[in-house]
Amino acid sequence: MTSLHDARTISAQHLALLGLQTLAYLRAATVDGTPGFAIFAADGTRLAFAPTRAQAVAAVREHDLQPVSVH
Repeated sequence: MTSLHDARTISAQHLALLGLQTLAYLRAATVDGTPGFAIFAADGTRLAFAPTRAQAVAAVREHDLQPVSVH
């Protein structure tokens, strides 16, 4: 993509793939009554759960991904 026009016409499928190899999203979540942080791939696939944000960030960085918080 080289222009603003291209960015405005990106398909939902291509949008979901942006950042797939470089980003992981962190979101506060509760799993089985335990609060913590869920880790998601850029396409929304749930990858993991960590009890603290620091542990979630460490896990993401360990896999050479950039953590991004989702509120």
